[in-house]
Amino acid sequence: MAAQPITPMPIPPPEEPALSEGARIIDTFIAPSKTFTDLRRNSSWWTPWLLISIVSLLFVFVMGRQIGFEQITKNSIAQSSHAEQFEKLPPEQQAKQLQLATTITRSISYSLPLLNLIIFLVIAAVLIATFNVAVGAKVPFKTSLAIVAYGSLPGVIGAVLGIISMFAGVDPAGFNAQNPVATNPAHFMDPAGNKFVYGMASALDVFIIWNIVLMGIGFACNSKVKRSTAIAIVAGWYLLYKLVGAGLAAATS
Repeated sequence: MAAQPITPMPIPPPEEPALSEGARIIDTFIAPSKTFTDLRRNSSWWTPWLLISIVSLLFVFVMGRQIGFEQITKNSIAQSSHAEQFEKLPPEQQAKQLQLATTITRSISYSLPLLNLIIFLVIAAVLIATFNVAVGAKVPFKTSLAIVAYGSLPGVIGAVLGIISMFAGVDPAGFNAQNPVATNPAHFMDPAGNKFVYGMASALDVFIIWNIVLMGIGFACNSKVKRSTAIAIVAGWYLLYKLVGAGLAAATS
């Protein structure tokens, strides 16, 4: 009886090496699939949040030194729908309101790390509910939070560009803390003009679009959802958010 041929055992593919936190951050910009795939091994989210927080506080510090919180508050009032009402107040009331608004602006600005974390938590909750319920992604919440945190890293580049522009000598009277860099069409528009058009134009921001794409890649790498579908889901929620926000701004102007 002839001997049966021996079937070789299949060799499993080599496992991807674990990424360090620094490698994850770098790969988010140059090879995002590696970063988001590594979240299956360890869904830590604190490193990108910490980096974003440090750069945000640096931006706030430079903004306070180069522009001044009082000037930032004046600009915000001038660009709002209440500018005319503010101008009609007696000088004493204007000074009191400006002082109070400046204090609030400074406090909120230096609270950005906490505010960013709250925003990350909300976005992660909304996205995980959508992916898990609507398309059966089965992504853990901690992984969703990590995807949002790493997906938000391009904002660091935007903040650095804002810092550079302030040191380069931007006009303090024309500085818009909400839109400091020319990365979207709204930067070239009058914030006191059509609020709906301005709000929707600000949605076409290079870094926001980059964030959306990264988050979509992140959910695709951690589920069986197609990359295009995942990006579309994230983009859909952002578009809804901007439509509601722009609509409310127009209605109250």
